[in-house]
Amino acid sequence: MSTIAIVFHSGYGHTLRMAQAVAEGASGELLAIDAEGNLPDSGWATLNAADAIIMGSPTYMGTVSWQFKKFADASSKPWFSQAWKDKLFAGFTNSATMNGDKLSTLHYLFTLSMQHSGIWVGTGMMPSNAKAAQRNDINYVGSFSGAMAQSPSDSGPDEMLPGDLETARLFGKRVANIASKIKG
Repeated sequence: MSTIAIVFHSGYGHTLRMAQAVAEGASGELLAIDAEGNLPDSGWATLNAADAIIMGSPTYMGTVSWQFKKFADASSKPWFSQAWKDKLFAGFTNSATMNGDKLSTLHYLFTLSMQHSGIWVGTGMMPSNAKAAQRNDINYVGSFSGAMAQSPSDSGPDEMLPGDLETARLFGKRVANIASKIKG
């Protein structure tokens, strides 16, 4: 069995809901980055021991939150020793608008994983893009790079669409399946 760590920051609770769905699909362990951008020492040990690291951040101003960026900068210690080399990596994000430059956030997470000499896993899901598609369909936002969700700025985390959460769950499941194949 592979070990999967989901490291994330959530400002208002929407990214937490996504992280929980990803963790459910991956049977992974949640590691929350706090409001000051810190991760407990035990979280670093979990990341070092994990076979796969799934990263999540809300998209703020076209990229990750400053709290996630602080975590990323602190990851220079494992980077220097290449402690995360050849681990699987994946990412997810949420923003208030349908586009919201979420791809910039996923690209940041991808670049961070490449800095750590990791192996990136995309969604493996076709987008729901036919005329019959409904907003609550799986991968309606249409991302191949990582899981994306959209939550209106005046909605609470409990109002997230089941389709976006199911996309996140299936994404976590895909990462876990690939990790188990690689681990053999």
